[in-house]
Amino acid sequence: MSKEIIKLLSTFFYLGNMPVAPGTLASFAGMLLAITFSSSTPIYIIATLGVIFLGFQVSGQMEKILKKKDPSCVVIDEVAGILIAFFALPLSPAILIVTFFLFRAFDMFKIYPVNKFEAMEGSTGIMMDDLVAGVYTNLVMQLAIRWTHLIS
Repeated sequence: MSKEIIKLLSTFFYLGNMPVAPGTLASFAGMLLAITFSSSTPIYIIATLGVIFLGFQVSGQMEKILKKKDPSCVVIDEVAGILIAFFALPLSPAILIVTFFLFRAFDMFKIYPVNKFEAMEGSTGIMMDDLVAGVYTNLVMQLAIRWTHLIS
């Protein structure tokens, strides 16, 4: 794969090159993808797996190109993670907002074992912390939605 394609995909179409909050911008783009694909579960799953696969293919290579561990311009991991966060959630405005900020919090604070994944080398270290943050977010939201339905 060429360096140009690696840069394009790992920065999620250059969002990672934005001077302010590239991870947040990529998460927002991922949220827009989640909204776009939410009407079809099979398409959502295929798109999510595709982003995850591409992320594992390009993020470690971008790390080597830049000679820097987990460079901030690599944001395909945020897109993959937030797609997991939104999977099978009802996408009301309130759920979109809460899920978005909850994912960003899990991503930033690296709650165990996310911090262990981040320490891994290459694509695994770049991708896994965001994927697990997405799983944490989805689980919390699924439980919160079910709990609020029980008490309402």
